[in-house]
Amino acid sequence: MYKPTIGLEIHAQLKSASKMFCSCMNDSYAEEPNIHVCPVCLGHPGTLPTANKEAIKKVYRAGLALNCSLAQVSKFDRKNYFYPDLPKGYQISQYDQPLCFDGSLNGIRIKRIHLEEDTGRLIHEKDHSLVDFNRSGVPLMELVTEPDMHSGKEARDIAEELRSIFRYLEVSDANMERGQMRVEVNISLSKEEKLGTKVEIKNLNSFQSVERAVDYEIKRQTELLEKGEPIAQETRGWSEEKQETFSQREKEEAHDYRYFPEPDVPPFHLKEFGDITVGVELPQAKRDRFKEEYYLGEKEIEIFISDRDLANYFENCMSEALNWVKESDKKGEVKEKEKKDLSKTVSSYIISDLLGLLENGSVKDILITPENFAELMVLLHRKEVPSKVAKQVLKEMFTSGADPSHIIDEKGLSQMDDEGEIESAVKEVIENNGKAVDDYKKGKEGAIQFLIGQVMAKTKGRAVPDKVKSIIEKLIERR
Repeated sequence: MYKPTIGLEIHAQLKSASKMFCSCMNDSYAEEPNIHVCPVCLGHPGTLPTANKEAIKKVYRAGLALNCSLAQVSKFDRKNYFYPDLPKGYQISQYDQPLCFDGSLNGIRIKRIHLEEDTGRLIHEKDHSLVDFNRSGVPLMELVTEPDMHSGKEARDIAEELRSIFRYLEVSDANMERGQMRVEVNISLSKEEKLGTKVEIKNLNSFQSVERAVDYEIKRQTELLEKGEPIAQETRGWSEEKQETFSQREKEEAHDYRYFPEPDVPPFHLKEFGDITVGVELPQAKRDRFKEEYYLGEKEIEIFISDRDLANYFENCMSEALNWVKESDKKGEVKEKEKKDLSKTVSSYIISDLLGLLENGSVKDILITPENFAELMVLLHRKEVPSKVAKQVLKEMFTSGADPSHIIDEKGLSQMDDEGEIESAVKEVIENNGKAVDDYKKGKEGAIQFLIGQVMAKTKGRAVPDKVKSIIEKLIERR
């Protein structure tokens, strides 16, 4: 049995106003190609780069979040190679003095995090290729793990967690579909402690591709080794269409790039950047707190953790809902059971209903304020509006942004309190559904749910289901 050993190299474009070594706008995907360019990022002779200090500081913050040591002194180096999207014929990167080193995440060691400039973007047409240099010179953070993973699932999980951390820190949007985060996998198989021949899989642009490419490569290499055939040290690509890796070129070694210190950018010291802190609650800390403070399940927590804005919206809604409850309590308290129930209601309506209305939009753009959402949830929690009405009101709130009480009054959706009015509706339903009544008398519990549904439809959802059930049971007993 062969043991897979897997390491990751992850590139993430940094969020910054300008590029890494010039003042051009950091906008890789501008509508027009080659508009955010200048002699520096186009590699014209005689130009002098100036390092973007904010980009350097962002990498230091990422390093702190990932338990890294920060280099007291660091420098840039020239990485020499030729490619059509690299106008200078070299890339300004870092070699032996990276910004961050010796970190860890969930038991996976992080070897280094360094900073470099991105290349241009090639656009391949049918019979030619074009180069867009808007991306050339964009600050690019590269994180390298140690080979501590052993499956596609493990590699995917670490990559997903890193993306969440980058987004929480706001160092990168890390949108893989837009190329703002790219994953490369190094994988080898062996039967002994000594690592086998390393194969690199380049530019994986989705987490699903990371997992599938690793699993495919484990299978491919295993089959070769079992036949007694050698593994070539090479760089491979991933075909999404064929769901398989394919050979691209022989794998370069570090000495092939002829690194040497960048003469135009002087070394820099950590102390130049002042007090650097993480400054935000990271995903794992938020997971732990949501479980303890809001009693949420793992599935609900992961939905919120994956979208920081959604998590903040949920917390703001909970804060407002708890204030509503406190204000109506004589002692200004919220009992634990009531908090659990409220949390369940708020999270359920956000995940099931609000996200359904949003489709693929952002919660940052919605018209429903946390205060108004919380008010509706408290009305539902107190059974002052039934669920069917709450869902109807929420749709109206999503469209208009109005508060729930106003919509309920305007649309005549207030709860039906008159027991005589409910009883009248129940009597009519019982008269028109004799078979369901007989079924219920025979012990078929599902029949009463049908009758309740008929009454709720007749009252347009305004009756309280528990009250409807009680009246149905009472009237059937009398028959």
